[in-house]
Amino acid sequence: MELIYAIAVGVMVTCSVFLLLRGHTFTIVLGLTLLSYAVNLFLFASGGLRLNSAAILNDGGTYADPLPQALVLTAIVIGFAMTAFALILAIRARADLGNDQVDGKAIPGDVLGDKTVSADKRANS
Repeated sequence: MELIYAIAVGVMVTCSVFLLLRGHTFTIVLGLTLLSYAVNLFLFASGGLRLNSAAILNDGGTYADPLPQALVLTAIVIGFAMTAFALILAIRARADLGNDQVDGKAIPGDVLGDKTVSADKRANS
């Protein structure tokens, strides 16, 4: 089970790095969100993967460590706030610059990044 979990976290990190290296701001926001999910899973796994264990110590039985669970809950709230802020910055940059590129320079022929291209043209490409 640990191997499958580690592979899933690795795939999530790989996909998020791929999205972060793209030139569009929306894919960067998606990459940051996916990376925060992968880090949350990693933090959650750092407490040890135990099935059918109580979250609180009871009568000397095995229990799950509550510290990683608290860290993950905090990271979820911080990740949501960071995603909302990055999304607002991306929307503002697109409104001011007229394209979706990170550096603000439109690439000729890029129908996804240019807001002057109509929706019909995007659907046909």
